[in-house]
Amino acid sequence: MRILHTNDLHGTLTPERAASLSALRQSADLYFDSGDAIRTGNLGIPMKREPVWAELDRLRCNASVLGNRETHVLESAFHAKIAGAAHPVLCGNLRRKDGTYPLPRTLVLESNDIRIGIVAVMVPMVTERMRSQAVSAYLWDPPIPTARELGEQLRPQVDLLIALTHIGHRQDLELAEQVPIFDAILGGHSHTVLPEPVFVRHTAVCQGGSHSRYAGMYEWSPSNGFSGRLIPFPRPE
Repeated sequence: MRILHTNDLHGTLTPERAASLSALRQSADLYFDSGDAIRTGNLGIPMKREPVWAELDRLRCNASVLGNRETHVLESAFHAKIAGAAHPVLCGNLRRKDGTYPLPRTLVLESNDIRIGIVAVMVPMVTERMRSQAVSAYLWDPPIPTARELGEQLRPQVDLLIALTHIGHRQDLELAEQVPIFDAILGGHSHTVLPEPVFVRHTAVCQGGSHSRYAGMYEWSPSNGFSGRLIPFPRPE
């Protein structure tokens, strides 16, 4: 099982760069992105659809997790930011104030007769303790307890369990230490460059910097576990 991973593209995945990434995508079974893919900032509102969604669609992105750039306290602005995303955009710890969830929290895929479970969490933007919760349409629950709850639900159902996160490298390490049920954590947010996975117990923690500098190419098998490395992002000729 080969997995391509990107994170924190920040609007830099131009059509030319996406085309140069297509060879890596063709050699991968699955492709995941760990958020902050769009150019618009946290409080900004895009005037038109973010072009990165079309590029991720062309690259057959299987799923992504929300980054802080893809969120907003206003419901209309939130929907404007993710408008055009053709793949599943996930977030397990984002909820409306009525307790419902605006996005899927998990995803189960099957590839090469392997069942892959995805749990997605992001950095909290507005919590119940913040004054800003009064004007926000959404609240964020703590990511690590949420990942534990959702991961424990999925673990018996899948062969490979991945946490797709946008919480930063330090919290990824904490997640791996506190919740040792994930085979891999594909992270983002802190722009950390990990040339190879960092293992905490048996969990591979991965992240590839930012701004289309690197893509992660990883392999997993039941007998050999998780391995791989960062590859400098292919540049258009």
